[in-house]
Amino acid sequence: MTQEDGELDGLVRKRIRALRVAQGWSLEELATRAKVSQSTLSRIENGQRRLALDQLVTLARALDTSLDQLVETATDDVIANPTIDAQRGMMRWPIKAEPGMSVVRQRMTNPAPDSPSRLRAHPGREWLVVISGTATLLLGNRRFRVETNQAAEFPTMLPHAIGAEGGPCEIIGIFDRDARRGHQRGESAEGRPGGSRE
Repeated sequence: MTQEDGELDGLVRKRIRALRVAQGWSLEELATRAKVSQSTLSRIENGQRRLALDQLVTLARALDTSLDQLVETATDDVIANPTIDAQRGMMRWPIKAEPGMSVVRQRMTNPAPDSPSRLRAHPGREWLVVISGTATLLLGNRRFRVETNQAAEFPTMLPHAIGAEGGPCEIIGIFDRDARRGHQRGESAEGRPGGSRE
């Protein structure tokens, strides 16, 4: 066994224990769910038993994760720097584990549009949190006030727009691949994302 294999072996054992503890399960509870004996599970966690592929698959299922996530190695590229669009007051980070997703931090100064014709719909889902100020979210025929530290999640097939209320606000948004593409098309068509963001 190489040093790298030994490090991965130890990492997998720590993950199994950490996931079990995070679920609030005893050794006995996880052993029952994984259909292994409690002593076998204890020896796996403590490094006293060889890790077998079939047991790892069973443990991953019981822990509600995948084998890939259970044996994933650490990566050196942990830190990501944003791309910055100063004109729109926007920073964007890709999510490496989900290449289609991105995180956006944006300062908004314009209110949400008055005209329903300026609401846009496109495939995807969007999640946002207001980190300062107050935002107005228009979603179909409804109007929501989203205050600092409140979040909103919605399917972007509903016509939507977001703007500042009573002064500038800052949001962090997470877009799936389809929502990101919809916003990129909106940016190129209208010069700004969402029809109301600056």
